[in-house]
Amino acid sequence: MLWPMTPTSPPSPPRRDLRAAWRQVQRLPVTLMLASLLAGLGIVQLTFQLGNLAYRSVTWTRETHATQVRIQGLERDVRVLQEAERGANDPAYLEVLARCQGFVGENEDVVVATGAPETPGENCAALRLP
Repeated sequence: MLWPMTPTSPPSPPRRDLRAAWRQVQRLPVTLMLASLLAGLGIVQLTFQLGNLAYRSVTWTRETHATQVRIQGLERDVRVLQEAERGANDPAYLEVLARCQGFVGENEDVVVATGAPETPGENCAALRLP
């Protein structure tokens, strides 16, 4: 058997209890306090990260500069050693080095001044070999 169709009234909206509404309003300050706390923690973390980034940048710049200075010194040492290596086979260069150490040639006479220094080297530029 079929039941006759009768129009039904639309369901009434759920009735909001006054207490439930008040509880929801009371939760709002707690929610805002939690959101403020999280925002504050985020600001602290961001400040720390920016400070750390600035510190690393300054440190890396200083270390990069120190490394570049060291590289320049090492390149200078390489040039000096290459010049010394080239001069080791050059008789004129070896003669200059020998004269700086006080040696004289085979057919030369030694003349010493009365006020001459004990150690030669005033006439020669000392070249540091690395």
